Amino acid sequence: MRTTEHAHDRDDHSDPTLYRTPADAVAAPPEKLAYVVGFDPTAHRADALFTVGTDPESPEYGRVTSHAELPGLGNELHHFGWNACSSALAHVGHHHAARRYLIVPGLRSSRLHVFDTSPDPARPHLVRVVEPEELAAKAGYSRPHTLHCGPDGVFLSCLGGANGADGPGGVALLDHESFEVLRAWESDRGPQWFAYDVWWHLRQNIAVTSEWGTPSMIEDGLVPELLLGRQYGHSLHFWELDSGRHVQRVDLGDENQMVLELRPAHDPEATWGFANTVVNVEDLSASVWLWNREGEDFVVRKVITISAEPAQPEDLPPALQPFGAVPPLISDIDLSVDDQWLYVSAWGTGELLQYDVSDPFHPGQTASVRLGGIVGRQPHPAEPDIPLTGGAQMVELSRDGRRVYLTNSLYAAWDAQFYPAGIDPWMVKLDADTSHGGLSVDSRFFPHGPDFLGLRVHQTRLQGGDASSDSYCYRR
Repeated sequence: MRTTEHAHDRDDHSDPTLYRTPADAVAAPPEKLAYVVGFDPTAHRADALFTVGTDPESPEYGRVTSHAELPGLGNELHHFGWNACSSALAHVGHHHAARRYLIVPGLRSSRLHVFDTSPDPARPHLVRVVEPEELAAKAGYSRPHTLHCGPDGVFLSCLGGANGADGPGGVALLDHESFEVLRAWESDRGPQWFAYDVWWHLRQNIAVTSEWGTPSMIEDGLVPELLLGRQYGHSLHFWELDSGRHVQRVDLGDENQMVLELRPAHDPEATWGFANTVVNVEDLSASVWLWNREGEDFVVRKVITISAEPAQPEDLPPALQPFGAVPPLISDIDLSVDDQWLYVSAWGTGELLQYDVSDPFHPGQTASVRLGGIVGRQPHPAEPDIPLTGGAQMVELSRDGRRVYLTNSLYAAWDAQFYPAGIDPWMVKLDADTSHGGLSVDSRFFPHGPDFLGLRVHQTRLQGGDASSDSYCYRR
C-alpha cells in the first residue's frame, strides 16, 4: 500500500469534498443532490441513473430532476460508488484526485458503467463501459457488486469467477482514472470463497470482506435447501490491505446465514466495525455483529438481535407460510461519520432502527420507523391511505448524520419471493435527531412510482460523499 503522510499537501488535491478528517466531512455543506440507480426486473427496459434534488430550499426538492439510461438490457444496477474519496489524501494513485466519476456495476451483466458528473452534477453522462470480458480476463471475476476508492486503485468486490465459473468471488482492482481493470487484489485468499462487501482500516493496513453466495446461489432467488442446509456465507475475513494476503477467518456460526454489509469505524485510529447477518435459520432472527482487534487477532461478537414477528400464514408469501412469522431480514446497515449512530434496515418488517453506538460494545436502540413491510405495508405520510410495497432496504446517511435516505428493493429474484405482489419503487428521507436520538419521516420528500419510470431503485449516493463512501486518513 503506497501511502504518504504528506500527500494532502499536494496542489493537485483541490477537491473540497476530499475531507482530511471525519469532523471536516461532518462540517462540510450539505448535499444538494442524490444519485440513485434504478433497474427493470424484467430486463425489457434500460436501467438508469437518477438524480434527485435534496436542497429543501429548491423547487426541485424531493423530485427526480434527470436520468441517464444505460446501453443494453438486463444489467440489474445494484451498488455503485465514486472514483475518488477522502482516502486519496493519504495515498498515491491519483494524479488529479476529484470526486467526479460514478462507477456503476451491473450485477447481472458484469458490465461497469462510468458516469461523469462534470460539468453539470445534476446531469451525469455516460463516458465509458468496461465490458465483462475485460473484468474476466484481467481479474478473473464476474458479477461486480460493491466498490470503494482505496490505495492502489478502486476496489471492486465481485461475486463470481470468470468464464462461467461460479466462484471464488473476490476483489478486482481498477485504475482510479482510466477505469481499466488492473488485476485481482488477492495474493493468497486462504479459505475465502464467497464474496460480498470489502472495506478496511486504512491506517492499520487491514482489509475486511464478507460473504453472501456465488451467482448460482442467488440469481434465481433464495434457495431454501441451501439456506436450511446452512450453505450461504457465515464468516468475516481479515486481510493485509497492501498485499492482499488472507490472515484470519472468523466464523459467526453457520446458523447465521449471509454476512453482508461492512461498516468500519470512521475514526482512522479505530479497529472496530459492524457487520450484519440476514437470518438465523434456527429462529428467523437477524443480527448485527461487532469486530474489534484484541492483540494481533480480531474478535467478533453479536451486539444486536432483532427477532422475527408472528404473522398469520395467509398474510405471508408462500416462502414464509410454513414458518408463521415475518423475519426481519437485515439487508443494510449504516454508521454515521462521527461513529455515534447506527442505522439498521429490516427489509422483511419494513423497520428502520436507530441505535446509539457511542459505546459500540453496547448499542442502545433510540428510535424506529416502519415503511412498507411484508405484512404491515406501512404508508408514507404524504399518501397515508396507500400501503407501501417493499420495505426499508438500502439506507444512506448524510455526512452530518441528520438526513437518512431509504429505498425499497433488494434484488429482483429475491423481491419476487418476499414481495410476490410486486414492488413499486420509492425513496424516502427521514430527519434524524443527532443529540438524543429520534427519527421522523419527511412528508415533503417522496419520489416514487412513475417518478422513477417504474424502475426499481436500490442504492443511493450523495453529492460530496456520504456515510458509507469514504475512509478517512487523519484524526485531526
